[in-house]
Amino acid sequence: MTEFVQQLMSGLATGGIYALVALALVMIYQTTHLVNFAQGEMAVLSTYLAWVLVGNGVPYWGAFAITVLASFVFGVIIERLVMNRFTGRPLMTIVIVMIGMMILINGAMGLLFGYEVRKFDSPFESMPWLANALVSPHEAGIALVTLIVLSLVYLFFRFSKTGLAMRAAAVNSLSSQFVGINVGWILALGWGLAAAIGAIGGIMTAPVVFLDPNMMLGVILYSFAAAVLGGISNPWGAVAGGLILGVAENLVGTYLIGNDLKLAFVLALIVVVLTLLPNGLFGRRIVQRV
Repeated sequence: MTEFVQQLMSGLATGGIYALVALALVMIYQTTHLVNFAQGEMAVLSTYLAWVLVGNGVPYWGAFAITVLASFVFGVIIERLVMNRFTGRPLMTIVIVMIGMMILINGAMGLLFGYEVRKFDSPFESMPWLANALVSPHEAGIALVTLIVLSLVYLFFRFSKTGLAMRAAAVNSLSSQFVGINVGWILALGWGLAAAIGAIGGIMTAPVVFLDPNMMLGVILYSFAAAVLGGISNPWGAVAGGLILGVAENLVGTYLIGNDLKLAFVLALIVVVLTLLPNGLFGRRIVQRV
């Protein structure tokens, strides 16, 4: 029983990472109806920035704050200088641009930092009071950071004018323009927030899988599966999907199929969910009248 509870708690911590990255994916999908294939590489690039800052003597949480802010600015710049130029272009063109951006960022990281695996220490290891017999300090820290981020995102979308404008633009961009909302900059803000949240996910992931340019490859697949499972049109559904997937991955890998087949389980889950529940467990069904 103790092992089961331990796997459950560990799965929730891992699911917190999936939830953060899934939320970043959904924030862009809501406004563009596209999946940002470069989200993982953007998160790794941000994590390298945090690693460089910490390596040069900047306190961890100071580096964390600088990285999140820089990632937000980077996301806005990407949307304004790159993605904005392809507004109204064919879907395949935009997909190719995103894949090209993913390859470009990955290659740039390899050129700048190399492809060797690097250690990124967790700040939570010095906080043993976070841990107990069931979870490690870093797992508890991931859960705490995830809870704080989700709370801030909820407050932003629920009570701020900008958050309400983003929700309106996601529902109907044309009507939002009619009431004076600058949809272009709202879209840029969405990219910035997605990049910042993805950076947090990357920083939380690095102490677990170690840092290299391909660090987020598996995580982005799991996070996409989480977004599909919960409903890629529903941010909170995607978060729930991340937590569910984290627990399911741990329990299935431990008791049924083994760790080597966990990725195959996730990919099969994507196929099953898209086949049986195209809108996910909590996704909104959109009906258009013609």
